Amino acid sequence: MVRRAVLPLAGLGTRFLPATKTVPKEMLPIVDKPAVQYIVEECARAGIDDVVFVTSTGKASMEDHFDRRLDLEAALEAKGKEDDLALVRDLAGLVTIHSVRQHEPLGLGHAVLMGAGHVPADESFAVLLGDDIVDPQADFLERMIAVHERTGRPVVALLRVRPEQASLYGIATVTPGDTPGEHLISDLVEKPSPEDAASDLAVIGRYVLPGSIFETLRETQPGRGGEIQLTDALNAMAHEEPIVGLELDVPRYDAGDKLGFLEATVALAAAREDLGPDFVAWLRRWLEERDQ
Repeated sequence: MVRRAVLPLAGLGTRFLPATKTVPKEMLPIVDKPAVQYIVEECARAGIDDVVFVTSTGKASMEDHFDRRLDLEAALEAKGKEDDLALVRDLAGLVTIHSVRQHEPLGLGHAVLMGAGHVPADESFAVLLGDDIVDPQADFLERMIAVHERTGRPVVALLRVRPEQASLYGIATVTPGDTPGEHLISDLVEKPSPEDAASDLAVIGRYVLPGSIFETLRETQPGRGGEIQLTDALNAMAHEEPIVGLELDVPRYDAGDKLGFLEATVALAAAREDLGPDFVAWLRRWLEERDQ
């Protein structure tokens, strides 16, 4: 059973400057939750109860967010704000949070390797990137875990992309898997040119990996930009025996991009029972008035 996750969260968030000068990009709110909370809640829904944050200087507020805040709780209790009190108390009980610092930006593979001190080598674990927000109503991570438990192989999330987007992702060479939506991956290339892309299937920020990936990462030489790439380690494993890709079939938003962040905010606000009807009605009026 997969009970642990590693969340690489050490990036500087330069695409959101100046907001991220002092606030981690993962703490920017999507409606009324910081982005990282959506990721941790996704872990909890999938049965993961132990999460490692891989962070850097200036990111302590993420840990604080999932800790108790007794003065705030006391103030809310005194004012009779029971719903708000439950919201802040429940955060501390979602999962157990650990944190480790990545002192230098040495790549996603290096960030995952930083979690080795908290994940036993004989246990499988999930990796979730903080920029990828998956529909909170979906069970995609649970399905990835089920595929891993059935096959014993690393499982990655795959997204179909346009040819001109190939150079932004790791692109997979695939053959059909055993069930619809599954692909057997025999090769991965990090950020190929569009003409060199083997398919339109790109690896995105969800992985379920065996603990043996740590030893592979230790043996992986730095690649592009002097960084240790997780794609290179997975590629080495795929060359020994195909790994599995599960094609994303639920809404996903790239919250590391300004447009994707806005899309996530609009979509998740519209889906809320308390906000959705009024928000969608206002949005329709605003669009009509703008287009007049």
